[in-house]
Amino acid sequence: MTERTGSRGRLIALEGVDGCGKSTQARLLGAQLGALYTFEPGDTELGAAVRALLLGPGPAPSARTEALLMAADRAQHVDELIEPALAGGQWVVTDRYSGSSFAYQAWGRRLGVAALAPVLEFATGGLAADLSILLEVPAALARERLGGSDPDRLEGQGPDFHARVAEGYRELARSDPDRWAVVDGTADIGAVAEAVAAAVEFRLGRPG
Repeated sequence: MTERTGSRGRLIALEGVDGCGKSTQARLLGAQLGALYTFEPGDTELGAAVRALLLGPGPAPSARTEALLMAADRAQHVDELIEPALAGGQWVVTDRYSGSSFAYQAWGRRLGVAALAPVLEFATGGLAADLSILLEVPAALARERLGGSDPDRLEGQGPDFHARVAEGYRELARSDPDRWAVVDGTADIGAVAEAVAAAVEFRLGRPG
């Protein structure tokens, strides 16, 4: 893992199934903390091209290709945006990080944690999130929230896939409680934002 000096920033990842509200909450948390808000996949120029391959209407990648493309996006994301901000003392809030690869590819695509762990270690240069926040919502509510949108390739997978993803997230949180916090995402946006902010302050304090 990358060593932290006293001047380094903190990395917070918002995680959860599609429709859980993490994108909204990541933006709100970033603004509240004065942090860099970013997202995966696609928040770099190279990453945007990778995102189109991953989620666009073209040929579907195989499960292993999908995992490697996600890792490639993350490597560029860390090198270009996340690590420079952290090294400069800025806090970073990202909408998805390594937890998503484990949930979607290790569990959802059934590739397994053991296969993906060294790939993600290489992609991140060993940089783990200081705190990953899982927004947990029932599957029916997540589907309802996505009802009016045009689903991308992963959002459009069947209920069995998304059930495996949800179980993957729960197992990640159970297995590493020091680095994960679980927040009920079913409340209104303001109440969820308060719970997310409270979890961050309890675990990490505040910037500066």
